[in-house]
Amino acid sequence: MALSRSRRGERGIDYWPGFVDALSTFLLAIIFMLSVFMLAQYFLSRDIAGKDDAMVRLQRQIAELGELLQLERGQRQTLQEGLAAITATLGTSDAERRRLQGLLEDAQGQAGAQVGRATSLEQQLAQQRQTAQAALSQIELLNQQITALRRQLASLEEALGASEARDRDAQTRITDLGRRLNLALAQRVQELSRYRSEFFGRLREILAERSDIRVVGDRFVFGSEVFFGSSQAELEPGGRAELDKLAAAMIQLEKDIPSDIPWVLRVDGHTDARPMQGGRFRSNWELSASRSIAVVQYLISKGIAPQRLVAAGFGEFQPIDQGEGPEALARNRRIELRLTDR
Repeated sequence: MALSRSRRGERGIDYWPGFVDALSTFLLAIIFMLSVFMLAQYFLSRDIAGKDDAMVRLQRQIAELGELLQLERGQRQTLQEGLAAITATLGTSDAERRRLQGLLEDAQGQAGAQVGRATSLEQQLAQQRQTAQAALSQIELLNQQITALRRQLASLEEALGASEARDRDAQTRITDLGRRLNLALAQRVQELSRYRSEFFGRLREILAERSDIRVVGDRFVFGSEVFFGSSQAELEPGGRAELDKLAAAMIQLEKDIPSDIPWVLRVDGHTDARPMQGGRFRSNWELSASRSIAVVQYLISKGIAPQRLVAAGFGEFQPIDQGEGPEALARNRRIELRLTDR
């Protein structure tokens, strides 16, 4: 009987409180783990505060965990199912944690890249500051140079003022010298005019018998036939005789005119407008120039100083008669002598 009582006593041991304690401890461990996980989620969310998408996902997971916690509280009687669900949720949370850890690492990598970029920008800024400092130094140097140039400009302006004063004095002197020179030139022109009148007077006396020699203004005009044959530039004997008279008058003129008067006898050759018909001359211009040169060379051979003679050829381009008849053409074929200054 005692044995049966003892067996009844053994059967009467209540294991439920111990099970409840174990279950409570397990739940407390789960709650602690959940608390740790929530704390980890909190710190993770604080570390990636700048990532809005990650925060949304974390908040979604926290909401899911809260729902799971409420579900666990409501289903305490189905502990095994709840534990399985919690285990599955923990697996999901661990995967999500790893995913979030990857996102955190990516964010850290991006932050590192941003830090590198910021470092590069700081280096560029430092270079720009150095460049700006060099530019400021150059500006300061330029300002100094400008100041020096202004001082030089002031000195130059003073020198220019003094130079202008000297120029005014010099201009006054030049004006006075010009007036004196003009007066002297006028006197020389008057003297040359007087000697020209005397020279032409002598030529008129010498050549008074020649009807083919005319006086036109300040020129003696000889018909070309006096000196040359048709289309020729060689002096005829009769022309040499007339030039001998002219040379004698010029030799006397050289003795009479003072040496400081710059006079010359200009010999101008002219032709008519008829074109050249073969021969040694290609144009009337060449013929007129050759004739005037022949006269000058002959006068030089008679003792006239070359510096007192000028040869010029005008061809048919300065006619004295615009007609086209034989007489007009004959008048245009001429040698002119003009006493003038150099």
